Amino acid sequence: MAAITLPRPTRPARFGIPLRDTLALVAAVAGPLAVAGLLVPFRTHVAGANLALILVVVVVAVAANGHRGAGALAALSSAIWFDFFLTRPYEHFTISSSDDITTAALLLAARARHLKVVTVTDAGHLALIHETAQLAQRATSADAVVEHVRRELTGLLHLDGCRFEYGSLLGHPPQLGQDGEVTTAHGRWDVERRGWPQAEIELRTVGNGHYYGRFMLRPGSGVVVPLQARLVAGTIAGQVGAALADVGAGAVTEN
Repeated sequence: MAAITLPRPTRPARFGIPLRDTLALVAAVAGPLAVAGLLVPFRTHVAGANLALILVVVVVAVAANGHRGAGALAALSSAIWFDFFLTRPYEHFTISSSDDITTAALLLAARARHLKVVTVTDAGHLALIHETAQLAQRATSADAVVEHVRRELTGLLHLDGCRFEYGSLLGHPPQLGQDGEVTTAHGRWDVERRGWPQAEIELRTVGNGHYYGRFMLRPGSGVVVPLQARLVAGTIAGQVGAALADVGAGAVTEN
C-alpha cells in the first residue's frame, strides 16, 4: 500500500500578520533611518533632491515587497529622517529651506500608486517634478508655470503639440488621468498595447479640489509613452492647478 503524504501544517503568522508584511513594516521604519545615516557624509556637497532620490528608492523597495501601509510608513519615515539628517539645520526637526520643504513633501507623496511617478531609476523625472514645484512656488505669474509645463509635457510625452485651455470643459475627448491611465467614452484605453488614441487628449489641472483648465495633448504617431512618464505628466499638471489656485484664478465645475 502506498504511503500517504500529508501536507505539512503551515505556521500561522504571528498576530495574524504574514511574516513578509512584518518584515516590510520593520524595513519601513529602519531602512530610511539607516540609509539617511549613511548619506550624512555627502549632505554638504550633494543636492538635496539627489539625496531624496536615494530615499525614494528605499520607499519603492519597501512598497514592492510589502503591503500599502508599509509603503506609506516608509514614505513618512523617509521624510522625517530626510529632515533630521539631510536638511539645515542638521540634527533638528526643522526645515529652513523652501526647496527642502518641497523635497520632503515629494517623499511623503511617494507611496501607493504614486510610487510609480519616480520609479525612480530615472533621476530626470524627480528633477522635473522638483523644478516645476520650485517654479510654482516662486513664479509671479501662473502663466509662467503653464508655459513651463506645456513645454515639458511636449518633450516628456513626445507630443506633436500641446496647448492650455482655461475655463469650462468642452466635448468629451480622451482623458489622461492623474493615475497615468487614459480613458475614452468607451472606457479604459490600453496605451501600452495600442499607443495613444489618435485624437487630442485632455489633461486636467485641478487645485484645492477645483478645476481651472486643461492641457490639450496632440500625440505623436507610433509613440508608446511609459506609465512612469504619464504619471509625471499628471503630477506636474497638478502643480499648475496649485499655482492657479494660489493666484485666485477662476475655478469652474468639472463635468
